[in-house]
Amino acid sequence: MQTRYLYLLRFILAFTDFFLINVCFFVSYYLSNKYISHIPEHVYRQNILTCNLMWLTSAGFVRLYMEDTISKLENIYSGTWRSVALHGVLFMFYLFFTNTDFSRYFLVCFYTFLIVGFILSRFTGTALEAVLSRYFGIRRPVAVLGNNQGARKFAAYLEQQPSIHFHGFLGDEDGYYIDSNGELLPAAVEQLKMAAESGVKDVYVSLTPERMGDAPFLLKEAEKQCVRLKFVPDLTATTAAFKINHMGEFPILSVRDEPLEDIRNRFQKRLFDIVFSLLVITFVLSWLYPILALIIKIQSPGPVLFKQLRSGRDNQPFWCYKFRSMKLNKESDVKQASIDDDRVTPIGKFMRRTSIDELPQFFNVLFGDMSVVGPRPHMLKHTEKYRALIDQYMVRQFLKPGITGWAQVNGYRGETRDDSLMKKRVEYDIWYMERWSAMLDVRIIFLTILNILKGEKTAY
Repeated sequence: MQTRYLYLLRFILAFTDFFLINVCFFVSYYLSNKYISHIPEHVYRQNILTCNLMWLTSAGFVRLYMEDTISKLENIYSGTWRSVALHGVLFMFYLFFTNTDFSRYFLVCFYTFLIVGFILSRFTGTALEAVLSRYFGIRRPVAVLGNNQGARKFAAYLEQQPSIHFHGFLGDEDGYYIDSNGELLPAAVEQLKMAAESGVKDVYVSLTPERMGDAPFLLKEAEKQCVRLKFVPDLTATTAAFKINHMGEFPILSVRDEPLEDIRNRFQKRLFDIVFSLLVITFVLSWLYPILALIIKIQSPGPVLFKQLRSGRDNQPFWCYKFRSMKLNKESDVKQASIDDDRVTPIGKFMRRTSIDELPQFFNVLFGDMSVVGPRPHMLKHTEKYRALIDQYMVRQFLKPGITGWAQVNGYRGETRDDSLMKKRVEYDIWYMERWSAMLDVRIIFLTILNILKGEKTAY
């Protein structure tokens, strides 16, 4: 929570830090001139400006004067020492590459004074903050009305905020505030009155969805007492872990995080897919395709590529391509490959064991139907079957299907004889969707390559 104290602190902190740097620089210059060697005045003037600019760069890089840093005392201390260390590195590089003739004595003096000065400055600031908090009330006084589970969680958060003075709970129980006649209970009126008399500026009320109707009555009484009343929805009793976002002025509740709903993440993933698929098509498929095509044709009549309608993003069907690893048969759209399947050709066994049969799917990736990493696409009949059997099965269809995925590198690939195996695959796919990152994709690709080299028991 922003207060006048926090707002002014960043300016006070920046001003005192720049003052300290300039004082330390001047004292070091004075002592060097007096006891060691003469430093020309123009060198001093030129480098004091550089020194200040480098401090501005260092402090900006570690966000020393930003709200997220100054809101916590430990962040200020940590940011200060990181800024001093970065400043030292930058300043040494500058002196070395510009061949500036500063004595080692000057540099030792300057950084010794600077470190000691910052220690004294930060300790003085800490002591001053304690005095101001105790005697001048610089922290904003707040309280929580009610004592339900949501209120206790929110109170724990308030107690961790250095800019807030948490006065405690108004009332020991999560009682009702409105009587059967729709009137505010005297106990609630008295609690709000006590809050106003004790100097509380903000009162937070945690209300469950079914009790949000109490809000207008509480708000009316709080405004009579000149107290700001704010409401915190208590969703702890619900089975879903809601995430709260905002669309304009409207709060939006969603059940899960989906990083790939962010357009920047989608653009990043799509760019990676295009580059990666082009590299595979250019440097692998360009020479491997004609070799495999010839062997496939010799061993079994039929097309080189096998295409099949599969479920894509948002459950839209698309033609998925593979090197044909089976003899032509009428069960390919309904029956999964199994161990010792007599439909699989000799070259097909090798391709399936090494996952080479999946390489044409990089064309699907390039066309935008698939991604390099994502939930594996299933046959349309399997999608219809499992959506009726497994809760949240269709959640995996929110993403583009992938050539490899988190479920596959964790052992859930190939034939799914038991519905529990498909359930675990869905769990892994949803986990991936909720925790996507570019580095997770890279990790899955490396694990896929490692699994192929080791050989997978379910690759048949």
